[in-house]
Amino acid sequence: MISAFKRPFRFLSREVRGMHEAAYLLAGFSLASQVLALLRDRVFAAQFGVGHTLDLYYAAFRVPDFLFATVASLFSLYALLPILSRIETESEGKMVAFVRGVLAVFFAGMSIISVIIYIFVPYLTPYLAPGITDPALQAQLVVLTRILLLQPILLGASNTIAALTQLRHRFVLYSISPLLYNLGIIFGATILYQHIGISALAWGVVIGAILHLAIQLPFFLTEWPNERLEFSRTISGVWEVLKLSIPRTLSLASTQISLLIIIALASLLSSGSIAVLSFALNLQAVPLTIIGVSYSVAAFPTLAKLFAQGDREAFVHSVEAALRHIIFWSVPATIFFIVLRAQIVRVILGSGQFDWSATRLTAAALALFVISLTAQSLILLIARTYYAAGDTRKPLYFGCADIIVSIASSVALLSAFHHSELFRTFVQTLLRVSDVPGTDVLMLALGYALGSIVECIFAYIYCMRDMQVPQARITRLMFESFASSILGGFAAYLVLDRIGTYASTSTTVSIVIQGLLAGTAGLVVTVAVLWLLGNRELQETIDSVRRKFKDVPVDTTSTALEPTDAA
Repeated sequence: MISAFKRPFRFLSREVRGMHEAAYLLAGFSLASQVLALLRDRVFAAQFGVGHTLDLYYAAFRVPDFLFATVASLFSLYALLPILSRIETESEGKMVAFVRGVLAVFFAGMSIISVIIYIFVPYLTPYLAPGITDPALQAQLVVLTRILLLQPILLGASNTIAALTQLRHRFVLYSISPLLYNLGIIFGATILYQHIGISALAWGVVIGAILHLAIQLPFFLTEWPNERLEFSRTISGVWEVLKLSIPRTLSLASTQISLLIIIALASLLSSGSIAVLSFALNLQAVPLTIIGVSYSVAAFPTLAKLFAQGDREAFVHSVEAALRHIIFWSVPATIFFIVLRAQIVRVILGSGQFDWSATRLTAAALALFVISLTAQSLILLIARTYYAAGDTRKPLYFGCADIIVSIASSVALLSAFHHSELFRTFVQTLLRVSDVPGTDVLMLALGYALGSIVECIFAYIYCMRDMQVPQARITRLMFESFASSILGGFAAYLVLDRIGTYASTSTTVSIVIQGLLAGTAGLVVTVAVLWLLGNRELQETIDSVRRKFKDVPVDTTSTALEPTDAA
């Protein structure tokens, strides 16, 4: 058992080693970005609490986010990278010229669509937040939405350029952009708000989007094409991108449709319900970004290149390795977030106008959202696996299942919650929010999570069949990860319960100490169990870290950073 655990890391392929190292690099920057995002949310919570202001702010994102998911993503890096990889084999100059052509087409099309939506915003907002009926609040919602229409233009352009950034393996540069985006939002909430009021929240987002684009522009401008690409070739390439991306765009739209309807339903509930859902979603986005996004982003260039080269064996091996490591990290994260949910929410958001009732309600919503963490992380990777293989239709079908289940279950759960006292009491008692008002919003969080879980089940079954990925190691890992995480979570709960009888929960310092001690105890138990089980993923993780500290050179054909990029 132990001998299997000590298998040397060199048996992994160059592609998988590079993918792991790139994923850990991205995860590090993602963590920094998420720290800023949490600081942003703490500023919001302290200043505004859960009330009309943040309900308006988060509701105003629905149209711009839907526009970004449906139009801006038509030229996303996931549609561009496979085509760029193919053009690069012909000529790097033609590849750069093609990116510039795509960027020009995007700006023209996106600007026209944004102007049209700008005109019709007053007619759209009553349907997006039907619970906001006050004329003054509706007027503010229109203003915020119109300002935020600049965001999808800027972020869409930045993501188009990011296709070239990732193809060059400039993962550091790619990872800095979200940091600047969150800094812009924090600037708007802290500095601008004092001068121009609630519209500053939207202008902060725009400033962040400008910075997101600006950090990549200098490097993009140095990529001057040394040869031209025929106009007809550019148009045919754009059409090919559209054919690839339209199903993916519809798949992304499915998530936005679910959120549109869930936020609309939340607006019909008590004031602050939209803010509670948004805060909980943002907190859940921390492990999702660090684990799911980092691994799927790091894996995609490798998968696209291997598929283009026809190396089926390496392609399948890379998919299987990425799936295993996502499960390895996400399952323990899920358990620890559920056990430590109150400490997490209180430490991050618990200040100013964000009272204890808001803390408990947001913590309960976080627990329900996070049960789908592994599912959401796997969906991100499986979708990119299909995109790398040139199949953008299957993720669309999976997304449709998500829409149907999440909306239907949200409506059904809300109805059951309002009409069944037994069900309502069970949920409130289980989540320890019996004396907290507005708990019906939790049914929307649970409905959203159920949609993601069902989508993941379908996606996983089809991916295993279509890509012919071996499941023996994945099945083994599921057992090892779940068993170790349950034991670790139980240890964390015992420590938390023991400390709670002596320590105060009235100060941030005491809550941080409780969370750290309980989390450390749970982590030690989890790692110890994995070690005793001879877990392969733990050894691969340790060896990846060792390689980074020892500065072992990585083959430049992999997705790992080259020395010049790391500098």
